[in-house]
Amino acid sequence: MTTALPTADRPRPSTIAIALAGIRERIAASARRAGRAPDAVTLVAVSKFHPQSSVLEALQAGQTVFGENRVQEAAEKFPSLRADWPAMRLHVIGGLQTNKALEAVRIADMIESLDRPSLADALARAADRAGRLPDLLVQVNTGDESQKSGIPRAQADSFITACRQRFGHAVRGLMCIPPAEEDPMPHFRYLADLARTHGLAMLSMGMSADFEAAIAAGATHVRVGSAIFGHRPASPPNGAIPPARLAAPES
Repeated sequence: MTTALPTADRPRPSTIAIALAGIRERIAASARRAGRAPDAVTLVAVSKFHPQSSVLEALQAGQTVFGENRVQEAAEKFPSLRADWPAMRLHVIGGLQTNKALEAVRIADMIESLDRPSLADALARAADRAGRLPDLLVQVNTGDESQKSGIPRAQADSFITACRQRFGHAVRGLMCIPPAEEDPMPHFRYLADLARTHGLAMLSMGMSADFEAAIAAGATHVRVGSAIFGHRPASPPNGAIPPARLAAPES
């Protein structure tokens, strides 16, 4: 018979494990309040600028889905983990440059930031070269903000239709980042309505500060970083300073 270790001798859960448990409880409670099953919502743990050791802690705590903004950083952290963690899934969630499309297609399980025709062209070429195509989400700029990625509202319907015709079932749903200074709920509802119009099941919306509202509006994926990994460093683990780019898709 196995004897339980005395409390003082048991391994203490890491800070990341504790934070993950708290976020999972909040996701489950939000889903139940909305009349949804807790397992209908996938937590995407955004590890931007945090080291591989933090990702490993999250994996050891049972987290399997991760999001990264920068393809180069993702390529440095994730491929070496796949052999030991085959259930792990990597989402590229940041604004994607066309010259990074091939690397993104090679390493990602999902690209959440398909937002313009030139990127669609680059992803199609990359898929031909790599012999694989990750799942795709169309990013919609629901606030029509000039500093953010995302297809503008006025072009969203035609762009989604064109992407579905081109990529077929690989286009799984939509993603958005509401304006920081506005109530996010109208943006979440707009995206949910748009997804229904196009028969798309996945909705990636909601971040550390507003994921509970997003779940109430129908989010299937929520992107949470700082509430899990803590304050984000100012630069990636290798010290490289990222290019001035678009607003980060999680907080």
